[in-house]
Amino acid sequence: MSLKSATKTDEANVHSLEISIAAEDFEAAINKAFAKTKNRIQLPGFRKGKVTRKMAEAFYGKGFLYEDALDLCYPEAVDAAIKEAELDVVGTKSADVKEIGENGVELVVEVFVKPDVELKAYKELTATQFAAEVTEEEVQNKIDELVHRNARMVSVEDRAAQDGDTAVIDFEGFVDGEAFEGGKGEEYELKLGSNTFIPGFEAQIVGHNPGDEFDVNVTFPHEYQEDLADKDAVFKVKLHEIKMEELPEVDDEFAQDAADCDTVDELKKSLADEIKAHKEEANEHEIKHQLSEQLVDNLVAEIPACMIDTEVDNRVRDIDYRLSSQGLNIETYLQYMGTTLDDYKKQMRADAEFAVKLRLALEKIAALEEIEVTDEALEKEYEKFAGDYQMDVEKIKTILPADQLKKDMAIDKAQDFIREHAIVTTKAADEAADEAADEAPAEESAADAD
Repeated sequence: MSLKSATKTDEANVHSLEISIAAEDFEAAINKAFAKTKNRIQLPGFRKGKVTRKMAEAFYGKGFLYEDALDLCYPEAVDAAIKEAELDVVGTKSADVKEIGENGVELVVEVFVKPDVELKAYKELTATQFAAEVTEEEVQNKIDELVHRNARMVSVEDRAAQDGDTAVIDFEGFVDGEAFEGGKGEEYELKLGSNTFIPGFEAQIVGHNPGDEFDVNVTFPHEYQEDLADKDAVFKVKLHEIKMEELPEVDDEFAQDAADCDTVDELKKSLADEIKAHKEEANEHEIKHQLSEQLVDNLVAEIPACMIDTEVDNRVRDIDYRLSSQGLNIETYLQYMGTTLDDYKKQMRADAEFAVKLRLALEKIAALEEIEVTDEALEKEYEKFAGDYQMDVEKIKTILPADQLKKDMAIDKAQDFIREHAIVTTKAADEAADEAADEAPAEESAADAD
C-alpha cells in the first residue's frame, strides 16, 4: 500500500490522495474475505463450507469478492496515505476506485483537512464582571433555608388548617357522579398553598379541622388531559391530620447542629464566604463565556461542514451514553421530547458550530504562543482521570491516547492564557439590578408587539 500523490484541490480545505494497494496486499485481503464468507457459500452438489475459492470464482465470477476485500484493506490504506502525506484530516469527501483486479487497486480519495485559521485578536480581550459583594439579606436567606431544612413536623390539634400547613387527607374525585381514574388517594400529605393540586382545591381545605369530611368543588383547567379538561369535579375529602413546621431557634446550638459552626457569627461568616465563592465562580464562568464569544468573532476560517457534523454526532453519542445510565436511550428520550433525531441535530448545530470554532481558535493560540504540555503534567492528568473514574492508570492510557490528551490540555492552557491577558472591568453589584431593570421594558414592549 502506498501514496502515489497528495494534491491540494481548488476547493478550500480539500486534498486529493492517489493511493495504490499492491497486488499481494489485495490478494491477501481477498483470501480474508473468502475465509469470512466461505461457510455461507453453497454450490450445486457441494455442502456449505466445502467450496474452494477457485470453484466459487468460477461460478460467481473472479471479482465477486473484490468489494468485500476492498472494505477490508481500504481503512488501513487510507490511514497510511494520510499519515505519509502528513495531513490533519477531519473527514472524507469522496472515494473513487479507478482500477481493481489481480494487479491491485488504484483509487483516488478526496479528504477534508483542518482549515487554516487566522485570529484578528486574542490578547487584551475585554470582559465585564459584577463585584462579588454579599448582602445581609442574602446571608439571612441562607439561614432561613437552613432553618426550614432542619424544621420538624408536629401535629396540630387546637386549630383549623391554614396556608403553609401540611394536610393529611383521603380524597376521591367524581365527574358527573362517576369516579375517574387517578382521582383517588389515601393519607396523602398535601402542603396547603403549594399549588400542586387543581386550582382551588387547596384553598377549600383551609378552615377545616382534623376529622372533617367535606366536598371540594373544582373545575379542571383547559390545558388538563383531554378527557377531563374544562370539566367540573367534586372531590370527597376526609381530613385526618394537620401538620406544621416547628422551626428551630437560631442560636449557637443550631449553628453547631446545622452547619458544624461553633457560633451564629461563625455560621454567618461561613455562609457569606460560601455565597461569595459562588459569585466569584459565576463571574469566572461569565468572563470565560464573554472571551470565548470574542475569540469566535475574531476567527477567520473556512470550516468544512463535516467538522460540525462530527461535533453534533459526538454530542448525540454523549447524551445517549448518559441516558443509558438511567435505563433510557436517545430514541426514547426524543419520543418524550416530541421530536426526531434529525430535528434534534438541527437544534444542536449552532452550539456545535460555536464549539468547533472556539477549539480552532484555541488551537491557533496554543501554536502561536508555543504552549506545550510536559510529560510530567501529562502523567498527573492521567493519574487524575484514574482517580476520578477509579480505574488503573495504564487502562486510562489505552482509552485516552497521549497525543489527544496533550492537545486537550494545551487548549485548556490557551484558555488560561487569554484569561490572564484579558482586560476585565468590575462593576458594582447594584449595577446588575439597574441593567436588568433597563432591559425589562424592552422585553415587555417586544411582548406587547407580538
